[in-house]
Amino acid sequence: MSQQLIINFLGVDKPGLLSAIATSVNNASCNILDSRQAIFGQELSLTMIIEGTQAAITRFELTIPTLCQSLDLLAMMKRTKHHEKQHLAHLINIEFSGQDIQGLLVDVTVFFHEQHASISALRQKTFTNPETKQEYVRCKIVLTVPDAVAIKEFIAHTTTFLTSLSLDATITDTHQTTWSD
Repeated sequence: MSQQLIINFLGVDKPGLLSAIATSVNNASCNILDSRQAIFGQELSLTMIIEGTQAAITRFELTIPTLCQSLDLLAMMKRTKHHEKQHLAHLINIEFSGQDIQGLLVDVTVFFHEQHASISALRQKTFTNPETKQEYVRCKIVLTVPDAVAIKEFIAHTTTFLTSLSLDATITDTHQTTWSD
């Protein structure tokens, strides 16, 4: 029976990191089911879920301390039971701005959760409007939306929601993709 392990690597981004990690996963007879990587300045965050037999996962776990020492990485991991492939068809870019009110980002993130959209990236900046001296916010969000969601209705509903918060928004469906095995 296959086992799964979620692992997050943190460290300074440098050439060859992903290759070295993937080689270690392969050498332990495991597969990478999914991975996400983000670069923050010079820092890297890499999260992946790997799958293999119990012995293979254990073999990979035992290589992590040496791998991390040789690549100057930190690692955190957790065994998990079942990873279901997400069927994501849409990548949505949303940019909005308006007066910064208490709880605004909470309201926005809860709204997207309720709409079954996942936030892949979020960038937020507050600033003081020089004319009014009021605090304003500018936010960019990248959402992944499952193919089961009616995208035109999703965009219309999102526009209505953001307008109800007195936010100026631009919403773009950057691509539609059919993911296959």
